[in-house]
Amino acid sequence: MFSGYIFDVEGTLVDSVPQNLRSLQEALEEAGIDVTYEALQLYSGLDGNQTLQIIAPDLDDALRAQILHGQAQIYESKYLHTVKAFRGVRDVFETLTRRGGKLALATDCKGPELKHYLSLLGIDEFIGATACGDDVEHGKPDPRIVGVALTKLGLTGPEAVMIGDTPCDAEAGFGAGTAAAGVLTGGFSVEALRGAGCSAVAKEVSQLLTALENATPLRPEAAPIAIRNKSGRA
Repeated sequence: MFSGYIFDVEGTLVDSVPQNLRSLQEALEEAGIDVTYEALQLYSGLDGNQTLQIIAPDLDDALRAQILHGQAQIYESKYLHTVKAFRGVRDVFETLTRRGGKLALATDCKGPELKHYLSLLGIDEFIGATACGDDVEHGKPDPRIVGVALTKLGLTGPEAVMIGDTPCDAEAGFGAGTAAAGVLTGGFSVEALRGAGCSAVAKEVSQLLTALENATPLRPEAAPIAIRNKSGRA
């Protein structure tokens, strides 16, 4: 097993992916851009600015920033209160801590969203470090947010595993030198997560410990993330 366990939050610990995607879809509609929910799902977990560069390449920097700001407002006002914690999260965190593991969060979210998620989860006593959107400029798959979590935990990459619900989480972990594990609660298939390098895949966090015990180390395939995502939705 590992000394450190770094968890993504949205889609991994809390059930928020549909709400995030709908809020982005609505923000795009307000800007006169129609994109299907299914198309947005392909890029779930990817840094928001990068997502817009892929799905609407003609947008300039100012309009992308405007759309992302609009998404944040829509999400907070319309969807945030509907988010629920996945079952069994506290039990998993308690078990890993009891076994001597150091636990951290590495999430692109911040501010009211992160505060609300933590209030739902009730895991503050087990978290040794948090790296969030306030700590880095770029979201996953950029590995720096995972690197911040490692530094705060006082661990090296090979001592830890990054756990998330998207290929982006796995790529961010590998970029920081960690292993990777995945859960299916973000809408990606087992094949997509394993293709990104996840050595263990569980249906949800409550089943993660068993999956980690039976893990086989993997490295990610060389295919670009956008291509893997298109063939790997759950």
